[in-house]
Amino acid sequence: MPFLKAEVAHDSGNSKKPFMGAEAVWLCKQGRLKEALSMLQGIRADSNTYVSILMQCIKKKAPAEGKLVETHMRNVGFEPDISVVTILVRLYAKYGNLADARRVFDKMPVKNVVSWTAMIAACAKRGYPAEALKLYHEMQQTDVVPNHYIFASVLPACADLETLKRVHEDIIRANAECNVFVGTGLVDMYSKCGKIEDARLVFDRMPDRNVVTWTVMIAGYAQNGSVEEAMRLFEKMPSRDLAVCNIMIEVYMQNGYIDQAVKLFGEMPERDVISWTTMIVGYGQNGQIDKALELFEKMPRRDVVSWSAMIAGYVQNGYFEEAMELFGQMQKTGVRPNVVTFSGILPAYANLAVLQQGKEVHEDIIRRGYHVDVFVGSGLVDMYAKCGTITDARKVFDTMHRRNVVLWNAMIVGYAMHGCGKEAIQLFEQMQPSGTKPDHITFVGVLSACCHAGLVEDGWQYFDRMSQDYHIVPQLEHYGCMVDLLGRAGRLDDAQDFISKMPIKPDASVWGSMLAACRMHNNIKIGELAAEQLFHLDSNNSVSYVLLSNIYAAAGKWDGKEKIRKMMGDRNLKKMPGRSWIEINNKVYNFLVGDSSHSQTEEIYALLERLAGQMKEEGYVPDTNFVLHDVGEEQKAHALHCHSEKLAVAFGIINTPPRTPIRVVKNLRVCGDCHSVIKFISKVYEREIILRDTKRFHHFKDGQCSCREFW
Repeated sequence: MPFLKAEVAHDSGNSKKPFMGAEAVWLCKQGRLKEALSMLQGIRADSNTYVSILMQCIKKKAPAEGKLVETHMRNVGFEPDISVVTILVRLYAKYGNLADARRVFDKMPVKNVVSWTAMIAACAKRGYPAEALKLYHEMQQTDVVPNHYIFASVLPACADLETLKRVHEDIIRANAECNVFVGTGLVDMYSKCGKIEDARLVFDRMPDRNVVTWTVMIAGYAQNGSVEEAMRLFEKMPSRDLAVCNIMIEVYMQNGYIDQAVKLFGEMPERDVISWTTMIVGYGQNGQIDKALELFEKMPRRDVVSWSAMIAGYVQNGYFEEAMELFGQMQKTGVRPNVVTFSGILPAYANLAVLQQGKEVHEDIIRRGYHVDVFVGSGLVDMYAKCGTITDARKVFDTMHRRNVVLWNAMIVGYAMHGCGKEAIQLFEQMQPSGTKPDHITFVGVLSACCHAGLVEDGWQYFDRMSQDYHIVPQLEHYGCMVDLLGRAGRLDDAQDFISKMPIKPDASVWGSMLAACRMHNNIKIGELAAEQLFHLDSNNSVSYVLLSNIYAAAGKWDGKEKIRKMMGDRNLKKMPGRSWIEINNKVYNFLVGDSSHSQTEEIYALLERLAGQMKEEGYVPDTNFVLHDVGEEQKAHALHCHSEKLAVAFGIINTPPRTPIRVVKNLRVCGDCHSVIKFISKVYEREIILRDTKRFHHFKDGQCSCREFW
């Protein structure tokens, strides 16, 4: 900086330039730091001047200027006293480099309570709790008597209950528990350690409580699941500020008390962007996305957090296209997305499988430098996997230097979706030496991978290892995976026996896996049993009725099918129509079964007719088991001709260059006939066709499918 150049040491007695110490102090009091610093050139000031300048550095949050002052003192041969050094430690500890603070602190021949407090507080706040506690114990070996500032500074470092209780004993001996800052710190840390009763005891003993104390106690109750206690205490609160009201809005919303949240929001004398955003998040979490949008549009000011909250709300509720549109609007307004924004929007691209647009977002992420963030990286892995490019997902995974369990899970689950069982298992085994512990989601991924690859014995092994080696209690998702694994392999009796021996009551997902397996293997007896359970557990889910109806139809039991159709009619349930979509040139094209709404309908059906003729010549016979109507074979073949995935693939062939991959997504499981037809198309047109259905990915190439007919 030009106002304070590097100097050589000067003796103040030989300097001909007068130094106006009082003037420098006056300039500091006026906030004119640069002018005060400029007066130091070529001279040696006194302690009072250095104290004033360094205090102004603290006020201005200017550690770099403080370092210039330190260098200046060294160059002019000034030996700072404890008051100057203590302020320098405070400056570095609070706003500068922690290593600089520690360097100056360690050189102090005498340390006072202020310097100890500054170092302990800095270590605790900056994520070095062990160092903060070490300093605290070192201080206890000196003559320094800890005061409430010391205790308030060290408490945030007490992450475990044993340490917290030891420090609490020190506080009681020092008669400092009655201090409002210390008491509030104790309430906070006992709450964070899960000892909410101890937190309340401290709270009740405090002679004075400020609004922060009340807020911390209320937040502690909420964090520990005592929502009603939090609500009761909030009602008793003598005065409320904006922070506690925002916390209570979150508490109400997270626990379904929407009316109370709305009432509080309406009664607040002032609201900030956090108030509005918390309401938006709450509406999104409770599925009221229309109200979230209404509030979002009324916001007087929006920041990146509020935009990100609205985008995440859309994604959480399945409004993926709306989320993408809002993301575009956000950027047009000049609001820069951050890591939270990207983490929230990436699932939209993943679920719609819009690879081209997803790649553009990835490029934007790289330009902004967010690709190194582990949560953004996890989102990218998931996006590429769900867009059908598992190799790109692995490339992202391999470039991540920091990997947490979320990232590992994204890659393992990605392999599972693509039927890459061996690769998923191999990656899981690599996870162990990395130091990352698997969680219950990891094992859902591994078991799903075994399921889609037909690795029954491996699946049993990992199911057993989950509890034996990793002490993870199997949950319903894991039992569902095992039923799916056994069922797909045709071991329906084993699957039924497995369900009967479950230590927890099977839910709809477990019985749903059983029913799906019965549909796959046309087992009416066990299918009826599974369907009966599903009708009881989730009577309004049309999928269960459709699956049982399909089992009856495939076996030619039209009376049974008609009975199920009537049940659906009586309960006003409708079968979800088949829908497929494809992305071409950043635009998504949707197709329904039997669709004739597209401008290229004639070309699409003409191409499928030509293919049908070619396939007949090669001995292809339509698999009419997948047309579940009591009609003639010719009508069944025609019905198969109109399935949405065939229409989307044909549209892709017509509108993309030869030999380029085609990516299609279907909202239901692909039928067997479509699977056969798309294999044939991949061979005739020399295309790689990637099809994602509700269960997994199918990669068609040269007349073969990656599933190897196990799906």
